[in-house]
Amino acid sequence: MFHPRRTLRALLLPLLAGLALTALPAPTATAASTLTNGGFESDATGAAVPAGWSEYGDIGDSYTESGGHSGSYRLTHYSATAYKVETYQYLSGLANGTYTLTAWVRSGGGQNAAHLALKNCGSAEQRTDLPVSSSSWVRIVTSVAVMGNQCTISVTSDANAGNWINVDDLTLTSGSTGLAVKGADISSLAKSEAKGGVYRTSSGATGDAVTILRDAGMNYARLKVWVDPADGYNDKAHVLAVAKRAKASGMKLLVDFHYSDTWADPGKQTKPAAWAAHSYSQLKTDVYNHTYDVLNALKAQGTTADMVQIGNEINGGMLWSEGSTDNWSQLAGLLNSGYSAAKAVSSGTQVALHLANAGDGGTVRWWFDNARTYGIAYDLIGLSYYGYWHGSPAAAQATLDDTAARYGKPVFVAETAYPFRLDSDDALPNQIDTTGELVTGYPATPAGQLAWMNAVAGLVEAVPGGRGLGVFYWEATWTAVTGNGWDPADPSSGNGWENQALFGFDDRALASMAWFSHR
Repeated sequence: MFHPRRTLRALLLPLLAGLALTALPAPTATAASTLTNGGFESDATGAAVPAGWSEYGDIGDSYTESGGHSGSYRLTHYSATAYKVETYQYLSGLANGTYTLTAWVRSGGGQNAAHLALKNCGSAEQRTDLPVSSSSWVRIVTSVAVMGNQCTISVTSDANAGNWINVDDLTLTSGSTGLAVKGADISSLAKSEAKGGVYRTSSGATGDAVTILRDAGMNYARLKVWVDPADGYNDKAHVLAVAKRAKASGMKLLVDFHYSDTWADPGKQTKPAAWAAHSYSQLKTDVYNHTYDVLNALKAQGTTADMVQIGNEINGGMLWSEGSTDNWSQLAGLLNSGYSAAKAVSSGTQVALHLANAGDGGTVRWWFDNARTYGIAYDLIGLSYYGYWHGSPAAAQATLDDTAARYGKPVFVAETAYPFRLDSDDALPNQIDTTGELVTGYPATPAGQLAWMNAVAGLVEAVPGGRGLGVFYWEATWTAVTGNGWDPADPSSGNGWENQALFGFDDRALASMAWFSHR
Protein backbone atom coordinates (compact mmCIF):
# COMPACT_ATOMS: atom_id res chain seq x y z
CA MET A 1 0.00 0.00 0.00
CA PHE A 2 1.18 3.51 -0.73
CA HIS A 3 2.16 5.62 2.26
CA PRO A 4 2.83 9.34 1.74
CA ARG A 5 5.94 10.68 3.38
CA ARG A 6 5.86 13.76 5.53
CA THR A 7 8.54 16.24 4.59
CA LEU A 8 7.58 19.13 6.82
CA ARG A 9 5.44 19.44 9.92
CA ALA A 10 3.87 22.87 10.31
CA LEU A 11 2.54 24.22 13.58
CA LEU A 12 -0.53 22.23 14.63
CA LEU A 13 -3.75 24.12 15.20
CA PRO A 14 -5.98 21.68 17.04
CA LEU A 15 -9.70 21.79 16.64
CA LEU A 16 -12.02 21.62 19.57
CA ALA A 17 -13.14 18.04 20.05
CA GLY A 18 -15.86 17.12 17.59
CA LEU A 19 -15.79 20.43 15.73
CA ALA A 20 -16.96 19.87 12.15
CA LEU A 21 -15.26 21.71 9.32
CA THR A 22 -18.27 23.69 8.21
CA ALA A 23 -17.67 27.22 9.46
CA LEU A 24 -14.91 29.08 7.69
CA PRO A 25 -13.04 32.19 8.75
CA ALA A 26 -13.80 35.39 6.86
CA PRO A 27 -12.75 35.25 3.17
CA THR A 28 -9.23 36.51 2.62
CA ALA A 29 -8.54 39.75 0.80
CA THR A 30 -6.73 37.81 -1.90
CA ALA A 31 -9.94 36.30 -3.28
CA ALA A 32 -9.82 35.86 -7.04
CA SER A 33 -12.34 35.22 -9.80
CA THR A 34 -10.35 32.24 -11.08
CA LEU A 35 -8.83 29.25 -9.35
CA THR A 36 -5.22 29.92 -8.30
CA ASN A 37 -2.46 27.33 -8.05
CA GLY A 38 -4.72 24.36 -8.77
CA GLY A 39 -1.68 22.20 -9.48
CA PHE A 40 0.18 23.20 -6.28
CA GLU A 41 3.25 24.02 -8.35
CA SER A 42 3.85 27.45 -6.77
CA ASP A 43 5.24 26.14 -3.52
CA ALA A 44 7.57 23.15 -3.86
CA THR A 45 7.73 20.64 -1.02
CA GLY A 46 6.59 21.52 2.45
CA ALA A 47 4.20 24.45 2.14
CA ALA A 48 1.62 24.08 4.88
CA VAL A 49 -0.57 26.74 3.29
CA PRO A 50 -0.23 26.54 -0.51
CA ALA A 51 -0.13 29.81 -2.45
CA GLY A 52 -3.64 31.04 -3.20
CA TRP A 53 -5.20 28.66 -0.68
CA SER A 54 -6.27 28.94 2.96
CA GLU A 55 -6.30 26.35 5.72
CA TYR A 56 -8.62 25.62 8.60
CA GLY A 57 -8.34 23.06 11.35
CA ASP A 58 -5.25 20.92 11.88
CA ILE A 59 -3.25 22.85 9.32
CA GLY A 60 -0.04 21.00 10.06
CA ASP A 61 -1.61 17.92 8.52
CA SER A 62 -2.09 19.57 5.11
CA TYR A 63 0.97 20.31 3.02
CA THR A 64 2.50 20.12 -0.45
CA GLU A 65 5.03 17.50 -1.45
CA SER A 66 6.63 16.01 -4.53
CA GLY A 67 4.85 13.42 -6.66
CA GLY A 68 2.07 15.21 -8.51
CA HIS A 69 -0.40 13.80 -10.97
CA SER A 70 1.14 16.18 -13.49
CA GLY A 71 3.92 18.56 -12.67
CA SER A 72 6.11 18.07 -9.65
CA TYR A 73 3.91 18.63 -6.60
CA ARG A 74 0.60 17.74 -5.01
CA LEU A 75 -1.51 18.52 -1.96
CA THR A 76 -1.47 15.88 0.78
CA HIS A 77 -3.56 15.49 3.93
CA TYR A 78 -1.94 13.07 6.39
CA SER A 79 -1.13 12.57 10.05
CA ALA A 80 -0.09 9.69 12.25
CA THR A 81 -2.85 10.78 14.62
CA ALA A 82 -6.51 11.60 14.00
CA TYR A 83 -7.02 14.98 12.36
CA LYS A 84 -9.51 17.33 10.70
CA VAL A 85 -8.35 19.83 8.12
CA GLU A 86 -9.75 21.82 5.25
CA THR A 87 -7.78 23.36 2.39
CA TYR A 88 -9.98 25.93 0.67
CA GLN A 89 -10.01 28.78 -1.80
CA TYR A 90 -12.58 31.56 -1.87
CA LEU A 91 -13.53 32.94 -5.28
CA SER A 92 -15.40 36.20 -5.78
CA GLY A 93 -16.42 38.12 -8.86
CA LEU A 94 -17.64 34.97 -10.57
CA ALA A 95 -20.24 35.30 -13.30
CA ASN A 96 -23.35 33.50 -12.13
CA GLY A 97 -23.97 30.15 -13.80
CA THR A 98 -23.01 26.51 -13.45
CA TYR A 99 -19.43 25.44 -12.78
CA THR A 100 -17.63 22.12 -12.57
CA LEU A 101 -14.66 21.46 -10.32
CA THR A 102 -12.38 18.71 -11.60
CA ALA A 103 -9.53 17.15 -9.63
CA TRP A 104 -7.20 14.16 -9.74
CA VAL A 105 -7.13 12.32 -6.43
CA ARG A 106 -5.79 9.34 -4.53
CA SER A 107 -6.80 8.07 -1.12
CA GLY A 108 -5.85 5.26 1.20
CA GLY A 109 -9.38 5.28 2.62
CA GLY A 110 -10.55 4.91 6.20
CA GLN A 111 -11.58 8.51 6.82
CA ASN A 112 -14.79 9.57 8.49
CA ALA A 113 -15.06 11.94 5.53
CA ALA A 114 -12.80 12.91 2.63
CA HIS A 115 -14.34 15.02 -0.10
CA LEU A 116 -14.18 17.89 -2.53
CA ALA A 117 -16.93 20.47 -2.19
CA LEU A 118 -18.26 23.62 -3.79
CA LYS A 119 -20.08 25.65 -1.13
CA ASN A 120 -21.23 29.12 -0.17
CA CYS A 121 -22.09 29.54 -3.85
CA GLY A 122 -25.68 30.73 -3.40
CA SER A 123 -27.11 27.25 -3.99
CA ALA A 124 -26.94 23.98 -2.09
CA GLU A 125 -23.44 22.71 -1.33
CA GLN A 126 -22.26 20.02 -3.72
CA ARG A 127 -19.61 17.48 -2.81
CA THR A 128 -17.96 14.36 -4.14
CA ASP A 129 -16.26 11.84 -1.87
CA LEU A 130 -12.76 10.73 -2.79
CA PRO A 131 -12.80 7.11 -3.97
CA VAL A 132 -10.34 4.73 -2.36
CA SER A 133 -7.44 4.42 -4.80
CA SER A 134 -4.08 4.15 -3.11
CA SER A 135 -1.76 3.67 -6.09
CA SER A 136 -3.49 5.21 -9.13
CA TRP A 137 -4.92 8.68 -9.68
CA VAL A 138 -8.66 8.96 -10.33
CA ARG A 139 -10.44 12.01 -11.75
CA ILE A 140 -13.53 13.24 -9.93
CA VAL A 141 -15.89 16.15 -10.56
CA THR A 142 -18.26 18.30 -8.54
CA SER A 143 -20.80 20.66 -10.11
CA VAL A 144 -22.67 23.60 -8.63
CA ALA A 145 -24.85 26.57 -9.57
CA VAL A 146 -23.20 29.88 -8.62
CA MET A 147 -25.92 32.40 -7.76
CA GLY A 148 -24.14 35.05 -5.70
CA ASN A 149 -21.02 35.72 -7.78
CA GLN A 150 -18.88 33.80 -5.30
CA CYS A 151 -18.00 30.23 -4.35
CA THR A 152 -15.63 28.35 -2.07
CA ILE A 153 -13.62 25.37 -3.29
CA SER A 154 -12.94 22.95 -0.44
CA VAL A 155 -10.79 19.87 0.11
CA THR A 156 -11.74 18.34 3.46
CA SER A 157 -10.45 15.43 5.52
CA ASP A 158 -12.01 14.21 8.76
CA ALA A 159 -9.52 11.43 9.24
CA ASN A 160 -8.36 8.73 11.58
CA ALA A 161 -4.74 8.08 12.44
CA GLY A 162 -2.66 7.25 9.38
CA ASN A 163 -5.33 8.17 6.81
CA TRP A 164 -4.14 10.14 3.79
CA ILE A 165 -5.29 11.78 0.56
CA ASN A 166 -3.49 13.29 -2.42
CA VAL A 167 -5.14 15.99 -4.57
CA ASP A 168 -3.80 17.66 -7.69
CA ASP A 169 -4.66 19.49 -10.90
CA LEU A 170 -7.86 21.18 -9.76
CA THR A 171 -9.68 23.18 -12.42
CA LEU A 172 -12.92 25.18 -12.31
CA THR A 173 -14.71 25.53 -15.62
CA SER A 174 -18.14 26.54 -16.86
CA GLY A 175 -20.66 23.73 -17.26
CA SER A 176 -22.50 21.17 -15.20
CA THR A 177 -22.24 17.47 -14.52
CA GLY A 178 -24.63 14.84 -13.28
CA LEU A 179 -26.12 11.50 -14.25
CA ALA A 180 -29.22 11.10 -16.42
CA VAL A 181 -29.55 7.44 -15.40
CA LYS A 182 -29.71 6.30 -11.78
CA GLY A 183 -31.26 2.91 -12.30
CA ALA A 184 -31.50 -0.66 -11.12
CA ASP A 185 -32.22 -4.07 -12.56
CA ILE A 186 -35.33 -5.39 -10.83
CA SER A 187 -35.88 -8.47 -12.99
CA SER A 188 -36.21 -10.68 -9.90
CA LEU A 189 -39.13 -8.71 -8.48
CA ALA A 190 -42.13 -10.38 -10.11
CA LYS A 191 -41.11 -13.89 -9.07
CA SER A 192 -40.08 -12.73 -5.61
CA GLU A 193 -43.50 -11.25 -4.99
CA ALA A 194 -45.24 -14.34 -6.40
CA LYS A 195 -43.25 -16.53 -3.98
CA GLY A 196 -44.06 -14.38 -0.95
CA GLY A 197 -41.29 -11.80 -1.01
CA VAL A 198 -41.99 -8.67 1.04
CA TYR A 199 -40.39 -5.23 0.77
CA ARG A 200 -40.36 -2.61 3.48
CA THR A 201 -39.39 1.00 3.90
CA SER A 202 -36.40 1.79 6.09
CA SER A 203 -38.81 2.30 9.00
CA GLY A 204 -40.37 -1.12 8.50
CA ALA A 205 -43.66 -0.34 6.75
CA THR A 206 -44.62 -2.85 4.08
CA GLY A 207 -44.62 -1.25 0.64
CA ASP A 208 -44.21 -1.60 -3.09
CA ALA A 209 -40.54 -2.14 -3.96
CA VAL A 210 -40.86 -0.01 -7.10
CA THR A 211 -42.29 2.89 -5.10
CA ILE A 212 -39.66 2.55 -2.38
CA LEU A 213 -36.88 2.64 -4.97
CA ARG A 214 -38.49 5.54 -6.80
CA ASP A 215 -38.79 7.52 -3.57
CA ALA A 216 -35.06 6.95 -2.99
CA GLY A 217 -34.34 8.55 -6.38
CA MET A 218 -34.24 5.61 -8.80
CA ASN A 219 -35.32 6.85 -12.24
CA TYR A 220 -34.71 3.92 -14.60
CA ALA A 221 -35.78 0.25 -14.39
CA ARG A 222 -33.86 -2.50 -16.20
CA LEU A 223 -35.70 -5.73 -17.02
CA LYS A 224 -34.23 -8.79 -18.71
CA VAL A 225 -36.13 -10.87 -21.25
CA TRP A 226 -35.69 -14.59 -21.81
CA VAL A 227 -37.41 -16.31 -24.73
CA ASP A 228 -38.99 -19.37 -23.07
CA PRO A 229 -37.73 -19.62 -19.50
CA ALA A 230 -38.34 -22.83 -17.58
CA ASP A 231 -40.12 -21.06 -14.72
CA GLY A 232 -42.18 -18.72 -16.89
CA TYR A 233 -40.65 -15.57 -15.39
CA ASN A 234 -38.56 -12.96 -17.20
CA ASP A 235 -40.76 -13.60 -20.22
CA LYS A 236 -42.74 -11.07 -22.24
CA ALA A 237 -45.81 -11.18 -19.98
CA HIS A 238 -43.88 -10.46 -16.79
CA VAL A 239 -41.79 -7.75 -18.41
CA LEU A 240 -44.99 -6.05 -19.55
CA ALA A 241 -46.45 -6.19 -16.04
CA VAL A 242 -43.40 -4.77 -14.25
CA ALA A 243 -42.88 -2.18 -16.99
CA LYS A 244 -46.36 -0.83 -16.27
CA ARG A 245 -45.45 -0.34 -12.63
CA ALA A 246 -42.12 1.28 -13.40
CA LYS A 247 -43.57 3.70 -15.92
CA ALA A 248 -46.50 4.51 -13.63
CA SER A 249 -43.96 5.50 -10.98
CA GLY A 250 -42.30 7.92 -13.41
CA MET A 251 -39.31 5.74 -14.26
CA LYS A 252 -37.85 5.10 -17.69
CA LEU A 253 -37.37 1.57 -19.01
CA LEU A 254 -34.39 -0.44 -20.27
CA VAL A 255 -35.20 -3.83 -21.79
CA ASP A 256 -32.28 -6.29 -21.71
CA PHE A 257 -32.61 -9.00 -24.37
CA HIS A 258 -30.58 -12.13 -23.57
CA TYR A 259 -31.71 -14.10 -26.66
CA SER A 260 -31.70 -17.25 -24.55
CA ASP A 261 -34.01 -19.23 -22.27
CA THR A 262 -31.65 -18.63 -19.36
CA TRP A 263 -28.65 -16.53 -18.27
CA ALA A 264 -26.48 -15.19 -21.07
CA ASP A 265 -23.04 -13.83 -20.17
CA PRO A 266 -19.42 -14.06 -21.39
CA GLY A 267 -19.27 -17.76 -20.44
CA LYS A 268 -22.49 -18.85 -22.09
CA GLN A 269 -24.71 -17.62 -24.91
CA THR A 270 -27.03 -20.57 -25.38
CA LYS A 271 -29.66 -20.37 -28.09
CA PRO A 272 -33.29 -20.67 -27.04
CA ALA A 273 -34.52 -24.24 -27.40
CA ALA A 274 -37.04 -23.16 -30.01
CA TRP A 275 -34.25 -21.74 -32.17
CA ALA A 276 -31.66 -24.45 -31.60
CA ALA A 277 -31.91 -26.08 -35.04
CA HIS A 278 -32.31 -22.84 -36.99
CA SER A 279 -29.92 -21.67 -39.68
CA TYR A 280 -28.07 -18.37 -39.39
CA SER A 281 -30.54 -16.77 -41.78
CA GLN A 282 -33.46 -17.96 -39.68
CA LEU A 283 -31.75 -16.76 -36.50
CA LYS A 284 -31.63 -13.24 -37.92
CA THR A 285 -35.38 -13.43 -38.42
CA ASP A 286 -35.84 -14.91 -34.93
CA VAL A 287 -33.94 -12.00 -33.38
CA TYR A 288 -35.98 -9.46 -35.34
CA ASN A 289 -39.34 -11.05 -34.58
CA HIS A 290 -38.68 -11.63 -30.87
CA THR A 291 -37.31 -8.11 -30.36
CA TYR A 292 -40.14 -6.52 -32.30
CA ASP A 293 -42.79 -8.61 -30.52
CA VAL A 294 -41.71 -7.65 -26.99
CA LEU A 295 -41.06 -3.99 -27.75
CA ASN A 296 -44.23 -3.55 -29.77
CA ALA A 297 -46.29 -5.08 -26.94
CA LEU A 298 -44.69 -2.60 -24.53
CA LYS A 299 -45.50 0.26 -26.89
CA ALA A 300 -49.09 -0.96 -27.30
CA GLN A 301 -49.71 -0.76 -23.54
CA GLY A 302 -48.23 2.74 -23.34
CA THR A 303 -44.85 1.76 -21.87
CA THR A 304 -42.49 2.18 -24.81
CA ALA A 305 -38.92 1.16 -23.97
CA ASP A 306 -36.56 4.11 -23.61
CA MET A 307 -33.48 1.93 -24.01
CA VAL A 308 -32.82 -1.57 -25.30
CA GLN A 309 -29.84 -3.90 -24.96
CA ILE A 310 -29.34 -6.17 -27.95
CA GLY A 311 -27.67 -9.00 -26.06
CA ASN A 312 -26.28 -9.29 -22.55
CA GLU A 313 -22.53 -9.24 -21.82
CA ILE A 314 -21.74 -10.24 -25.39
CA ASN A 315 -17.93 -10.19 -25.12
CA GLY A 316 -17.86 -13.47 -27.07
CA GLY A 317 -20.92 -12.72 -29.18
CA MET A 318 -24.37 -14.26 -28.77
CA LEU A 319 -26.47 -17.16 -30.05
CA TRP A 320 -23.46 -19.45 -30.11
CA SER A 321 -22.05 -20.72 -32.30
CA GLU A 322 -23.52 -18.82 -35.25
CA GLY A 323 -23.20 -15.44 -33.50
CA SER A 324 -19.79 -15.98 -31.93
CA THR A 325 -17.01 -13.42 -32.29
CA ASP A 326 -15.29 -16.15 -34.32
CA ASN A 327 -17.59 -14.95 -37.09
CA TRP A 328 -17.95 -11.18 -36.87
CA SER A 329 -19.94 -10.81 -40.07
CA GLN A 330 -22.65 -13.12 -38.73
CA LEU A 331 -22.62 -11.50 -35.29
CA ALA A 332 -23.04 -8.14 -37.01
CA GLY A 333 -26.04 -9.45 -38.92
CA LEU A 334 -27.72 -10.66 -35.74
CA LEU A 335 -27.06 -7.45 -33.80
CA ASN A 336 -28.22 -5.26 -36.67
CA SER A 337 -31.39 -7.34 -36.92
CA GLY A 338 -32.16 -6.51 -33.31
CA TYR A 339 -31.28 -2.85 -33.83
CA SER A 340 -33.61 -2.65 -36.83
CA ALA A 341 -36.48 -4.22 -34.90
CA ALA A 342 -36.08 -1.80 -31.99
CA LYS A 343 -36.04 1.22 -34.29
CA ALA A 344 -39.01 -0.10 -36.27
CA VAL A 345 -41.08 -0.05 -33.08
CA SER A 346 -39.81 3.32 -31.87
CA SER A 347 -37.13 5.41 -33.54
CA GLY A 348 -36.57 7.19 -30.24
CA THR A 349 -35.57 4.04 -28.36
CA GLN A 350 -31.81 4.08 -27.74
CA VAL A 351 -30.02 0.84 -28.58
CA ALA A 352 -27.10 -0.24 -26.38
CA LEU A 353 -24.49 -2.92 -26.76
CA HIS A 354 -23.32 -4.42 -23.47
CA LEU A 355 -19.99 -6.01 -22.53
CA ALA A 356 -18.72 -7.32 -19.22
CA ASN A 357 -15.57 -6.10 -17.46
CA ALA A 358 -15.02 -2.37 -17.61
CA GLY A 359 -11.57 -2.96 -16.18
CA ASP A 360 -10.41 -4.69 -19.37
CA GLY A 361 -9.93 -1.79 -21.75
CA GLY A 362 -8.09 -3.89 -24.31
CA THR A 363 -11.01 -6.25 -24.84
CA VAL A 364 -13.52 -3.40 -25.00
CA ARG A 365 -11.44 -1.61 -27.63
CA TRP A 366 -10.92 -4.82 -29.63
CA TRP A 367 -14.65 -5.51 -29.55
CA PHE A 368 -15.88 -2.09 -30.59
CA ASP A 369 -13.15 -1.68 -33.20
CA ASN A 370 -14.57 -4.84 -34.79
CA ALA A 371 -18.09 -3.47 -34.39
CA ARG A 372 -16.98 -0.44 -36.40
CA THR A 373 -15.24 -2.57 -39.03
CA TYR A 374 -18.31 -4.78 -39.52
CA GLY A 375 -20.86 -1.95 -39.52
CA ILE A 376 -22.72 -2.83 -36.33
CA ALA A 377 -25.33 -0.18 -35.49
CA TYR A 378 -25.83 1.09 -31.94
CA ASP A 379 -26.40 4.29 -29.97
CA LEU A 380 -24.91 3.60 -26.52
CA ILE A 381 -22.22 1.47 -24.88
CA GLY A 382 -22.93 -0.33 -21.59
CA LEU A 383 -20.23 -2.02 -19.51
CA SER A 384 -20.53 -4.20 -16.41
CA TYR A 385 -18.23 -3.14 -13.59
CA TYR A 386 -18.01 -5.28 -10.47
CA GLY A 387 -14.99 -4.05 -8.55
CA TYR A 388 -14.32 -7.39 -6.86
CA TRP A 389 -13.97 -9.03 -10.30
CA HIS A 390 -13.12 -6.29 -12.79
CA GLY A 391 -10.20 -4.34 -11.42
CA SER A 392 -9.55 -0.92 -9.93
CA PRO A 393 -11.62 2.24 -10.26
CA ALA A 394 -8.70 3.77 -12.16
CA ALA A 395 -8.79 0.93 -14.70
CA ALA A 396 -12.55 1.28 -15.14
CA GLN A 397 -12.21 5.04 -15.55
CA ALA A 398 -9.56 4.61 -18.23
CA THR A 399 -11.86 2.25 -20.15
CA LEU A 400 -14.91 4.49 -19.85
CA ASP A 401 -12.96 7.56 -20.93
CA ASP A 402 -11.27 5.81 -23.86
CA THR A 403 -14.49 4.16 -25.03
CA ALA A 404 -16.49 7.39 -25.01
CA ALA A 405 -13.77 9.30 -26.84
CA ARG A 406 -12.83 6.62 -29.36
CA TYR A 407 -16.37 5.79 -30.49
CA GLY A 408 -18.13 9.08 -29.79
CA LYS A 409 -21.00 7.40 -27.94
CA PRO A 410 -22.44 7.88 -24.46
CA VAL A 411 -21.30 5.21 -22.01
CA PHE A 412 -22.92 3.79 -18.90
CA VAL A 413 -22.33 1.13 -16.28
CA ALA A 414 -24.97 -1.45 -17.15
CA GLU A 415 -24.35 -3.54 -14.03
CA THR A 416 -22.61 -3.05 -10.72
CA ALA A 417 -23.31 -4.08 -7.13
CA TYR A 418 -21.68 -4.49 -3.73
CA PRO A 419 -22.40 -6.52 -0.58
CA PHE A 420 -23.78 -4.98 2.61
CA ARG A 421 -22.87 -8.11 4.60
CA LEU A 422 -21.10 -11.41 3.90
CA ASP A 423 -23.28 -14.13 5.44
CA SER A 424 -26.19 -15.81 3.67
CA ASP A 425 -29.92 -15.54 4.24
CA ASP A 426 -30.51 -18.95 2.65
CA ALA A 427 -28.62 -22.25 2.27
CA LEU A 428 -26.64 -21.21 -0.83
CA PRO A 429 -23.24 -19.55 -0.26
CA ASN A 430 -23.09 -16.04 -1.65
CA GLN A 431 -21.11 -15.02 -4.71
CA ILE A 432 -19.08 -12.68 -2.53
CA ASP A 433 -18.81 -13.99 1.03
CA THR A 434 -15.29 -13.39 2.36
CA THR A 435 -13.43 -10.23 3.29
CA GLY A 436 -10.62 -11.23 0.92
CA GLU A 437 -13.00 -10.84 -2.02
CA LEU A 438 -13.94 -7.25 -1.19
CA VAL A 439 -12.57 -4.13 -2.85
CA THR A 440 -9.92 -2.57 -0.61
CA GLY A 441 -11.39 0.30 1.37
CA TYR A 442 -15.02 -0.74 0.95
CA PRO A 443 -16.35 -2.87 3.83
CA ALA A 444 -19.34 -5.19 3.48
CA THR A 445 -21.71 -2.83 5.29
CA PRO A 446 -24.52 -0.57 4.11
CA ALA A 447 -22.06 2.34 4.40
CA GLY A 448 -19.50 0.45 2.31
CA GLN A 449 -22.17 -0.42 -0.25
CA LEU A 450 -23.15 3.25 -0.47
CA ALA A 451 -19.54 4.39 -0.76
CA TRP A 452 -18.93 1.93 -3.59
CA MET A 453 -21.98 3.10 -5.50
CA ASN A 454 -21.03 6.75 -5.07
CA ALA A 455 -17.54 5.92 -6.33
CA VAL A 456 -18.90 4.19 -9.45
CA ALA A 457 -21.35 7.03 -10.06
CA GLY A 458 -18.46 9.44 -9.74
CA LEU A 459 -16.43 7.60 -12.38
CA VAL A 460 -19.28 7.81 -14.88
CA GLU A 461 -20.07 11.42 -14.02
CA ALA A 462 -16.43 12.35 -14.70
CA VAL A 463 -16.35 10.96 -18.27
CA PRO A 464 -15.31 13.95 -20.41
CA GLY A 465 -17.65 15.68 -22.80
CA GLY A 466 -20.78 14.84 -20.85
CA ARG A 467 -20.74 11.32 -22.30
CA GLY A 468 -21.18 9.54 -18.95
CA LEU A 469 -24.85 8.56 -19.00
CA GLY A 470 -25.34 6.79 -15.68
CA VAL A 471 -25.36 3.58 -13.68
CA PHE A 472 -27.64 0.58 -13.16
CA TYR A 473 -27.45 -1.36 -9.89
CA TRP A 474 -27.81 -5.07 -10.57
CA GLU A 475 -30.71 -6.92 -8.94
CA ALA A 476 -31.72 -4.49 -6.23
CA THR A 477 -34.74 -6.60 -5.26
CA TRP A 478 -33.26 -10.12 -5.29
CA THR A 479 -33.72 -10.96 -1.63
CA ALA A 480 -33.70 -14.54 -0.32
CA VAL A 481 -37.17 -15.94 -1.02
CA THR A 482 -37.81 -19.67 -1.19
CA GLY A 483 -38.45 -20.62 -4.80
CA ASN A 484 -36.76 -17.53 -6.28
CA GLY A 485 -33.29 -18.98 -6.77
CA TRP A 486 -30.78 -18.57 -9.54
CA ASP A 487 -31.81 -21.58 -11.66
CA PRO A 488 -35.17 -21.15 -13.41
CA ALA A 489 -35.29 -24.93 -13.95
CA ASP A 490 -34.76 -25.80 -10.28
CA PRO A 491 -37.32 -24.47 -7.77
CA SER A 492 -35.05 -25.52 -4.89
CA SER A 493 -32.06 -23.52 -6.07
CA GLY A 494 -30.89 -20.75 -3.78
CA ASN A 495 -29.90 -17.13 -4.24
CA GLY A 496 -26.20 -16.23 -4.05
CA TRP A 497 -26.92 -12.52 -4.33
CA GLU A 498 -29.19 -11.54 -1.44
CA ASN A 499 -26.31 -9.88 0.41
CA GLN A 500 -25.97 -7.48 -2.54
CA ALA A 501 -29.62 -6.44 -2.77
CA LEU A 502 -30.70 -2.96 -1.72
CA PHE A 503 -33.08 -4.44 0.85
CA GLY A 504 -31.70 -6.05 4.02
CA PHE A 505 -32.31 -9.50 5.44
CA ASP A 506 -35.17 -7.88 7.39
CA ASP A 507 -36.62 -6.77 4.00
CA ARG A 508 -36.09 -3.08 4.88
CA ALA A 509 -34.71 -0.54 2.42
CA LEU A 510 -31.01 -0.04 3.11
CA ALA A 511 -29.39 3.34 3.67
CA SER A 512 -27.25 2.61 0.60
CA MET A 513 -30.25 3.51 -1.57
CA ALA A 514 -29.10 7.08 -1.02
CA TRP A 515 -26.81 6.66 -4.04
CA PHE A 516 -29.89 7.14 -6.24
CA SER A 517 -29.91 10.80 -5.14
CA HIS A 518 -26.53 11.38 -6.80
CA ARG A 519 -26.50 14.54 -8.94
